[in-house]
Amino acid sequence: MPLISSRTGGSYAAVVGQGIHRLAKVSARHPIEMIVSVLMGASFAYFYLFNLARSSDLFLGASAAARFSPTKVYSLQGEPFSLMPSSAVSAVNLSVKQVHIASAEAAAIQRFQHLLEQGIYVPDGSSTQFNYKDLCFKAPDCLNIAPFAPDTAQFVLSYVFNTSTAFRRNLADVWEYKVATLPPAELVSAASSASHENLFVWLFILSRNVIAHLRDMIKVADNVDIVVVLAGYVMAISTVISLYLNMRSIGSRYTLATAVVVNGLFSFILGFLTVYALGIKVHPRTLAEALPFLVVTVGFERHFKLTKSVFLARKTSPVSKQDIWKTVLSAVDTIAFPLARDCCIEIFVLCLGAKSGIGGLREFCLLSAILLAFDLFFMFTWYTAVLALKLELGRIREINNISVPSKASPTLSSSPKKELIGNTMVMAFSNDDTPASKQQKADDPLIGRVKLLLIAGFVGMHVLNLCSTFEPGPQIDVTQPGIASMLDQLLQQYKSDASAVFPLMVEVSPWLSFQMSRSRWQLVPDTLIQPLASFFNVYDVYVQHPVISKWLTMALFVSLFLNTYLFNVVKQPKPVVKTPVPVTTTSAAPSVTSPPISAAIASPVIAQPPHHSHHRRHHAQKSITKDEMRPIDACLALLQTPDELHDEEVIALVQAGKLAPYALEKTLGNLERAVAIRRSLVSRASVTKTLEQSALPLENYHYDKVMGACCENVIGYMPIPVGIAGPMHIDGDVIHIPMATTEGCLVASTARGCKAINAGGGASTVVTADGMTRGPCVEFPSVMRAAACKHWIENEGAQILTDAFNSTSRFARLRKLKVALAGKLVFIRFSTTTGDAMGMNMISKGCEKALAILHDYFADMQIISLSGNYCTDKKPAAINWIEGRGKSVVAEALIPGNVVEKVLKTTVDALVELNISKNLIGSAMAGSVGGFNAHAANILTAVYLATGQDPAQNVESSNCITLMKNVGGNLHISCTMPSIEVGTIGGGTILPPQQSMLDLLGVRGPHATEPGKNAQRLARIICAAVMAGELSLCAALAAGHLVKAHMAHNRNTAAAPQAPATPSTTPIQGRKTPELGSCIKS
Repeated sequence: MPLISSRTGGSYAAVVGQGIHRLAKVSARHPIEMIVSVLMGASFAYFYLFNLARSSDLFLGASAAARFSPTKVYSLQGEPFSLMPSSAVSAVNLSVKQVHIASAEAAAIQRFQHLLEQGIYVPDGSSTQFNYKDLCFKAPDCLNIAPFAPDTAQFVLSYVFNTSTAFRRNLADVWEYKVATLPPAELVSAASSASHENLFVWLFILSRNVIAHLRDMIKVADNVDIVVVLAGYVMAISTVISLYLNMRSIGSRYTLATAVVVNGLFSFILGFLTVYALGIKVHPRTLAEALPFLVVTVGFERHFKLTKSVFLARKTSPVSKQDIWKTVLSAVDTIAFPLARDCCIEIFVLCLGAKSGIGGLREFCLLSAILLAFDLFFMFTWYTAVLALKLELGRIREINNISVPSKASPTLSSSPKKELIGNTMVMAFSNDDTPASKQQKADDPLIGRVKLLLIAGFVGMHVLNLCSTFEPGPQIDVTQPGIASMLDQLLQQYKSDASAVFPLMVEVSPWLSFQMSRSRWQLVPDTLIQPLASFFNVYDVYVQHPVISKWLTMALFVSLFLNTYLFNVVKQPKPVVKTPVPVTTTSAAPSVTSPPISAAIASPVIAQPPHHSHHRRHHAQKSITKDEMRPIDACLALLQTPDELHDEEVIALVQAGKLAPYALEKTLGNLERAVAIRRSLVSRASVTKTLEQSALPLENYHYDKVMGACCENVIGYMPIPVGIAGPMHIDGDVIHIPMATTEGCLVASTARGCKAINAGGGASTVVTADGMTRGPCVEFPSVMRAAACKHWIENEGAQILTDAFNSTSRFARLRKLKVALAGKLVFIRFSTTTGDAMGMNMISKGCEKALAILHDYFADMQIISLSGNYCTDKKPAAINWIEGRGKSVVAEALIPGNVVEKVLKTTVDALVELNISKNLIGSAMAGSVGGFNAHAANILTAVYLATGQDPAQNVESSNCITLMKNVGGNLHISCTMPSIEVGTIGGGTILPPQQSMLDLLGVRGPHATEPGKNAQRLARIICAAVMAGELSLCAALAAGHLVKAHMAHNRNTAAAPQAPATPSTTPIQGRKTPELGSCIKS
């Protein structure tokens, strides 16, 4: 996978990459199931968190005292209380819980006090339970603090708990919670009354308490703290706005941006519950201040990068031809590891902040780190599933040719000024603001680095005490008369106890408010409340019913199954429908000038595959005039959304120099449309101006495979007919040989040679050598230094250069070094195996490394050229004929004499004599190098074109000597080809048609167990095919059939448009009708 290809990642990268790959694969292949699973899990977590939040003071209709934080006071050796010092020795820990009662009768207060002291037991569900008498601080009995009455309408009860152990402290907190949530009776708690308010009153209380909390924090905060928090909220809002604008810039209006926000909400819910489960309490005030910084810390740039990567991967080929889950998975593999790495770095920085121990900052950093981890998890599960589902739905729409016109889509006459302003706003908030010609820099990790610096700076500000935004807020004032009186009574009673020798630490909590039960004021009239109440009554009766709820759950799963099934059915491509066009016949009498029957029959119309509907839609655009075209500036602003541009407007941008012609594919996204536009540009700039309407094919080609690999400035593709020769028995296997050629008789002639060879038992081949070469040229100051270098390479330096060369690849292995001098110039011919690749790029990389090592030993060496024509590549050279290059192969066959006469229509002696005279003596007379054959280049080049090889290498690959001999009345034929340069991976072999031909031969891609075997097998097949072609052509020459066959089959006059002539009613005397299916007349 791309994400684990880096060596620096090591095993960590592999583990992370494989884990993310598996998560994303499950999400992309089963998006509906993943979305439903995440929604169900998040719903349970939400309800649990909601129940926790309902008991928070933010959601309670409590008094102002509830908004204060607890205060800790300290007394040493009976001295008056003072605020808790930063470092204190072990002390007796007490906790004071206060209950405030307003407007209550004395009898009701006494009954309520008895309930608090003896009627509340904790914990629930335990065999051993405790009430206040068991949990209070005894000296030796429970401390008795007299109630405080500020006035006749208010009453404050104080209860002192012994919290010297964590267990007792937890029980005290549970006791306080049970008191706060007592069911309504004579006295009603603020929490209980709030929980029974209607929805509107509940929201009003929440809003009021949030505003009150913010007001209290502003009163006690420094100016720096206010500025920091305000800046955090501004940055958070900007982050959300930027998310929506960025998503809009790449083609999604609201769906994906909203899915990202929901992704963050799920992460927050589970992150908060995880922190709560770890026993760390996050105060609502801290959470209110931390919320904007959480949004900025988590951010949305990871989701945007993933979305952009998926959209770019989708545009490489028509959507209808893709497997969407594979497209999403390839994009995830490309970008997952960098995203995970950056996220881990941010989590590490936050963990350092959590270790600081600073109050508030510790909780914020821990919550942020956990939230980041959950956000990364949900991004590759929930969000990846949403992406896959959206792309799949888009694919289905394209297949079914569903196009929903946008009501707000701009027309050609719309105001360019408005469009320019809108696109400027998008670019102002967008991360993708790089010019079209510099898109390769669009993924620059600047944003991630800036965010990491912001996180580190924010943590550092708190560690260095430059700001204190996460302070717990205002604390209870222990100097108030009621609290001060209570603390004095507590201290006096403590002094009378034998344990008074220990220091005393008391935590004073804000009071819990209670009041007499009374009728509530209705914020919303009953006419609006009653329908809501009826709805929730139905919910309580039916949805929560034990039987009905089970049926509803079953219906939910059945619905999920049916939706998934129908979605998978719709995903399947529709079959191609062949609709024959009816033939119109006439009753007119036939005449001698009537056209052939085949011309009167129309070909059936085959439904075109729908995956190019987008391109055809652009070609079906209504032509526009120059007056209707938008200005260049307006068109330039729309380059981020190229689908809104007309083809003529894109052409105008290129002609104006605003868009490079070579960048059309990257800018437009639609490769076929880019090719069509470039074709129009070239045609209009040419002399003849014929290309735009020419017969050069354009549609239905795999341009995604071509771009960046096989061709540049593409204007179409050139179809070449492919024929099959054979089958031929080669090394015991039956092989059909594909040949792409426009020369008539070539395939038929080779097929005849295959037939003759098969009759003799087939062909046998052997690979005698395997080594691609590269021959760099270096220069030295003198001949002596050049000779010293040659001597060093041929002796002790050979192993050093071999080790350096082999270190550059898993497959390239240096086999031989040949050194030659020409004055001060040194030519070094590296010969190496390259696996199943042809290997020129691989060997060039190894040569660069070897020359760098050589320079370390010979500092005065100067590299003239990496290729010094000593290779030699794509040029005639004796060194390739003598030393070999690529695969050196020899093929042989023995053909019985009767087969030579019956199939080849000649004799063994005639063939042997012709081969000596033509291929050996004739080539020698011509001074040929490697050309001792009849037409080896013909067969080799045809197979090269069919299988994606480099056709220019036929120059040296066609080196061949053909030998024939009479062995006991039978013909022995052999072909020796020392420099066949082929590969089964890379280059043109990545194109699907060429890959299909390699599949036919059984040599596609790398060999599973022995690297290089597939390429060697392809070279064997080519050498055997050349031998078949040699045999058939030589037989035709010996029998005198060559010219007759070409005149009959290689001059098809029907293909040329000529004026029809009236045929004679009598055949020409002496002319025989050619026999179809045979290129050599019998």
